[in-house]
Amino acid sequence: LPQRLATLATAAREEARQSRQQLQAQRQEVAQLQEQLGRARQDGERWASALQRAQREALEREATRGAEQARQQELIRDMKGRLLELLREKDALWQKTEGIDTPMPTPAPRDAGLCARCHKDFRLLSRRYSCRLCQGKVCHACSVDVGKQGRCCLLCYQQRHPQTT
Repeated sequence: LPQRLATLATAAREEARQSRQQLQAQRQEVAQLQEQLGRARQDGERWASALQRAQREALEREATRGAEQARQQELIRDMKGRLLELLREKDALWQKTEGIDTPMPTPAPRDAGLCARCHKDFRLLSRRYSCRLCQGKVCHACSVDVGKQGRCCLLCYQQRHPQTT
């Protein structure tokens, strides 16, 4: 019996020593995991901060882009208005100088090399357009782009759109 007790005591001491070693290893592992968790939290905070900063910058860029787009649309509106004013002014000046002799200019023959309105020669830098309404040949300065329908001469355009004069 004393020998059995001694064997049991030795086994218990060995088991206690192994348990202490396991406990020590587990404590070290827990310390490492806590350190990793701390680093992961710091990384998470840095990423969250970077994300907030990026979102803030994106919102600022979007606001700037929206304001710039509004300015550009206003500029386009102003330019279109100014273009119509210049067209009216040009036509009024043309009528004062050229339109006095003839009340309504007749389009030039289709094969002629002159503009039906201003009688300018069609050359390399002076393109010829065919009016979609009267089929007269006019230069760029004497024609109006009417979108999908193509181009027409100022006279036909004014007859179709009297409110622009």
